Amino acid sequence: MAMAMGWLLVAFLFTLLLVRVAIGYAHRRGMLDQPGQRRSHQLPTPRGGGIGIVLAMLVCLPGIGWSYPATWPFSVIAGLAGALILVALAGWWDDHRSLPVLPRLAMQLLAVFGFSATVLTTGLSFWWLPLLLAAGVWSINLHNFMDGIDGLLAQQVVFVASGLAWLAWTAVQPMLALAAATLAAATLGFWCYNRPPARIFMGDVGSGSLGLLIFAFSAMLWRIEHALLWPALLLSSAFVVDASLTLLTRMWHGRRWYTAHREHLYQWLVRRGGTHAGADMAYLIWNLLVAAPLTWLACSHPWLALPITMAAYLAAAVLWLSLKRRCLRRHPFKVRHVIA
Repeated sequence: MAMAMGWLLVAFLFTLLLVRVAIGYAHRRGMLDQPGQRRSHQLPTPRGGGIGIVLAMLVCLPGIGWSYPATWPFSVIAGLAGALILVALAGWWDDHRSLPVLPRLAMQLLAVFGFSATVLTTGLSFWWLPLLLAAGVWSINLHNFMDGIDGLLAQQVVFVASGLAWLAWTAVQPMLALAAATLAAATLGFWCYNRPPARIFMGDVGSGSLGLLIFAFSAMLWRIEHALLWPALLLSSAFVVDASLTLLTRMWHGRRWYTAHREHLYQWLVRRGGTHAGADMAYLIWNLLVAAPLTWLACSHPWLALPITMAAYLAAAVLWLSLKRRCLRRHPFKVRHVIA
């Protein structure tokens, strides 16, 4: 317990320090997100603060893996660290100067492939590789899509990582539990600077890296016990539903779905006059009142996990549609002039 608390403290304090340094660095390099039609903030704000979380995890992951050598092969930890470096480098480059879509996607695929290959060598069939590649790349980009207002992504990752840590603990996986808890602690350190009103944004270096880590820890849980996939998906239900339905809606209407926009539900909640803190609270309420209890129920009753997950996602989709329509009815002029 003392060792675990030590790693959590290291991750939290290390991130606090590095994010403070990142604020000064971003100002010196002119890495400022300016307000605009497709942005939800009102003042120029530095970006790239997610580098603090990345470096904290790169310091902690090898140490945690070394502390529990019999739990997972060190090759899996090394594969995860290598994947994290690749995704973070792509994001860091994009935060400094725009990185084209294809090179960024190639680096993401290479990162997910490297990590997934190490997991598959633990005894899984390589027929699972295409599914892992799709899930990993989607998670990276999903979390990037959902990083659009102050505090939301950091708050979500603290919740999901804490839930994954609990799931790993119930599965008697102390190394994985501590790794996920360390991610929650590091992200909490960043949230201290990113909560509304944000002093710094995460940037692609942070959002993509967090998406990779959430995917990786969920995949490791699935490797231990396939039934744990459903409670892991329940933890991320708010983000998965919002990002997926928004993307499908934009594709259905023939819009350029790959370009920046403000059409996610959390962005509409702000556009209709709400605050960033209020939108964050809406997602937190879902997580605490719906996702968390259902995660416990699915974990304690594995034979009900799949129908519980399906019901939760259906309820989230219905709620998404209801809230989105309410937001659009309040802005009929804006609806007719949405920029594709």
